Amino acid sequence: MAIKNFEELVKGEFAEERKIILEIIDKVLNEMDGYNLVKNAVRMKDDTLFIEGDKKLVIDLNFYKKIYFVGFGKAAGRMAKAMEEFIYFDDGVVICSKKEELKSIKCILGSHPFPTKENMEASKEILDIVKKAGKDDLIIVAITGGGSAMLCLPRISLQSMVEVTDQLMKAGCSIEELNIVRKHLSHVKGGQLAMATEARMVALIISDIIGNPVDAIASGPTAGDESTFKDAYEILKKYGVKNKEAMEVIKKGMKDEIEETPSKTHAENIIIGDVKKACSIAENEGKKRGYYTKILKCDLQGEAKEIGIALAKYAKVYPRYHSIIIAGGETVVKVKGNGTGGRNQEMVLAALPELQSMPIVFASVGSDGIDGNSPAAGAIADGHSMERARALNLEPGKYLENNDSYTFFKKLKDAIITGYTGTNVMDLQIILKR
Repeated sequence: MAIKNFEELVKGEFAEERKIILEIIDKVLNEMDGYNLVKNAVRMKDDTLFIEGDKKLVIDLNFYKKIYFVGFGKAAGRMAKAMEEFIYFDDGVVICSKKEELKSIKCILGSHPFPTKENMEASKEILDIVKKAGKDDLIIVAITGGGSAMLCLPRISLQSMVEVTDQLMKAGCSIEELNIVRKHLSHVKGGQLAMATEARMVALIISDIIGNPVDAIASGPTAGDESTFKDAYEILKKYGVKNKEAMEVIKKGMKDEIEETPSKTHAENIIIGDVKKACSIAENEGKKRGYYTKILKCDLQGEAKEIGIALAKYAKVYPRYHSIIIAGGETVVKVKGNGTGGRNQEMVLAALPELQSMPIVFASVGSDGIDGNSPAAGAIADGHSMERARALNLEPGKYLENNDSYTFFKKLKDAIITGYTGTNVMDLQIILKR
């Protein structure tokens, strides 16, 4: 079971409804695990590899002298484990969030969301493998969310890279904007990894970005990039980032003193998992339990607290009872306080007053299991939560103001704890109306 504190969360007047939502979340996280996604997308017959995701690919392995595997991102280790059940690799390196016991692939524990020296050293090992592969070789690449921080060979110092990333995230920039900056401060992002080899490169991708833009997922190391140094400059300017090193590199690029990221690469990119698939699994699970189930949106964007209020209001006026409303996407938090929390918990916290005395249960989780700077994946609340909060002298508004949603839900014992889940397909919201 992915949810470690499942029993603690099933309680109160809405215990049965809470149990149903948590069971659905658990099922989604299991099915979206990187290992299971690969096993469902890939099969081998004789020496031929069949891959089916957003496109189909058939690869006769007899054509290749050597086969390599590289991967980076939160779920890359799980993907590597599955791929080793199909192929023996001549060499390989994967950087991920949880160590896996692998046979021919070296597994390195990476950090996220900020790059580290260890990430850089591991990235050099990946680049070495990519560069040594020849035109008669095949490289299979696993790419998942978190890969932007883990595959990290910046053109600036590590300290400056961390500072730029931190400032942009706290300013509430989108993941797309952040990745445009990352690409232009990197030696490997924005298609540059693919261009480092003549070997055939096939990337299996678990998307953590709305619309599945392969040029943005993990900053698109295998995909062509249409963004420019000027775009990166405008983003830094927009959010008031003035890091000297970063600005120097970006300005050099704008003067053509540094080569622009390639607009095309020879790599073949296949999406095998995304938030739509996660929402579809949740929908099927809701129907199995006899509920009228509706996917509202799979592309939620905006400020977490505003989205939380809007979803709760929608559920209140939704005409169908005994129903489950599902949404997915990725919101942002404009950090003004110094508390502990994340976008999913902040979303549920903001919705709390709207849920008061209503026959509604609302849960939001990050599919990677880590919500913001907290140890929780998200939170769950219901029509009785405000009453319980008041009994503990907890004022939601004050915690919301301080971006301290985790502390609030920890005290209420409604923070959802999973640890790293082995996947990353953005966030999932499930609302049950009794």
